Amino acid sequence: MLVGTAKAQTAAAARNVVLVHGAYADGSCWSEVIGRLQRMGLRVTAVQNPLTSLVDDVEATRRILGLQEGPTVLVAHSWGGMVITEAGVDPKVSALVYIAARAPDAGEDYTALAARFPTPPAGTGLVKSGGFAQLSEEAFLRDFAGDIEPARARILYAVQGRIADTLFSGKTTKAAWRSKPSWYAISTEDRTIAPELQRFMARRMNARTIDVKASHLSLISHPEEITNLILGGAGYRK
Repeated sequence: MLVGTAKAQTAAAARNVVLVHGAYADGSCWSEVIGRLQRMGLRVTAVQNPLTSLVDDVEATRRILGLQEGPTVLVAHSWGGMVITEAGVDPKVSALVYIAARAPDAGEDYTALAARFPTPPAGTGLVKSGGFAQLSEEAFLRDFAGDIEPARARILYAVQGRIADTLFSGKTTKAAWRSKPSWYAISTEDRTIAPELQRFMARRMNARTIDVKASHLSLISHPEEITNLILGGAGYRK
């Protein structure tokens, strides 16, 4: 359910939605949400992040934004929050939606910010090779996709995006949430980004916020709630 915020968020009606995935994932993680949004008549595009640097991922999102006609809701999961925080200043972007996502301020050291909150266990499961990293199968199933049926979680593990070792060193130069209406879905059972940190970022950006009793992958385990939040960002009223 929606929880209180300091001020109401409003959004211009939008027919376009651009979805940005996070680390250890790819664009297919949005499949359950995409179908629901399409049935509502929205034009939906999922970005495929290279996960090589913040600059590279932002550029991938800007290329997709360049294809949109009219107001566009920009949505991110996890690491993708860094991307939309930077790219979301694009004048086409009418609203931002964060799904258990990073939401730094301009120039902020996100690692230092996260250190102020409980350390989630997923990060201890990294496997590194050749300048890239991924989650071990144990960490992926337990700490990343903990509320997803194991057979399906293993498929997600098999297609996870491998990240450059230096990916998380990037810093945003802009904070689009300071000027754009924002929404946030907090995963209350998250073992990848601390729920307390998610709540802090949502409150700081004055986002319209929901709590979802979910693992880090609420967009897969609770697609209906996530879809409804995105629809709110698109200006739909029930």
